[in-house]
Amino acid sequence: MKFYWSMPSRISVPFNRELKGFQTQLSKNNLHIAWHHLERAHILGQSWPMEHSQVHWLMLKFGFRIKDPKEILGQLPRLLVGGIKSFVGKIPVGNTGGANVPPLRSMVIPQDLKSILDTNKH
Repeated sequence: MKFYWSMPSRISVPFNRELKGFQTQLSKNNLHIAWHHLERAHILGQSWPMEHSQVHWLMLKFGFRIKDPKEILGQLPRLLVGGIKSFVGKIPVGNTGGANVPPLRSMVIPQDLKSILDTNKH
């Protein structure tokens, strides 16, 4: 069994770029684009417990900001369990992390993010 703890810099740089994009768009009240950046950060960070939990925390806060009870309630179990599943490498690959998708559904990874994640396999 492989344990995931530290995100490699070749992934953390684009992960942090997505988080910055989220914050920038959120500050401009471009909520749809901000959420898109969060989903992309989730795809990149879901294999690492700290980053995975960080994104779910931001998704929970976003749910409160937009007053969306479904998102708020959907993020609570993800926040509690997501990091643990990351630590042991049991994540639904490509899942975008929002309450609008089942938490255990694997999804197709956008090609640009797949290329970044594939660098971790070498």
